[in-house]
Amino acid sequence: MSDTSTGAASEGWGWLPGRLRPRAVESPGSGRTRLIETTLLILVAVLLSVATINDVVRQTHVNHRLIADLRTWREYTGHRYHNLSIEQELFGRGSGREVVCGNTSPGAPKARTQLCLAIWGSVVGGRRTVHGGWYLPATVEDVRADRYGCFGPASAGLCTR
Repeated sequence: MSDTSTGAASEGWGWLPGRLRPRAVESPGSGRTRLIETTLLILVAVLLSVATINDVVRQTHVNHRLIADLRTWREYTGHRYHNLSIEQELFGRGSGREVVCGNTSPGAPKARTQLCLAIWGSVVGGRRTVHGGWYLPATVEDVRADRYGCFGPASAGLCTR
């Protein structure tokens, strides 16, 4: 191997191939290339860090909102059920509007009549505002044709009965 990597080999880098070992002396003419590579790596690291932080903050806000939705459903209905379902796609994924459904009487999830609440707005006191809802018979899925007893402005156009 070259004599430029012998000093690094004695420091515990001997297991690496010669091209990957740290050099004691920079090769002539490669300083500019290494500077460009280092700059690009730092820029990529900063971009990935910003993206990661942004994603963690966004997910934290979504989780805070969903916890408030569950609490809102429980306080609105007076039931302390834990098997509730939250639908984020009905109004659009980025809309911040969710539909929370849960049984109106004790039993397995979706085995009893369900009350679905359309919830959105800011979190105040750990709860959000209910803007309407509907009932569902004991079915497997939330199908528009099966909704009944719709109430509130959010139910307009979401119920057939």
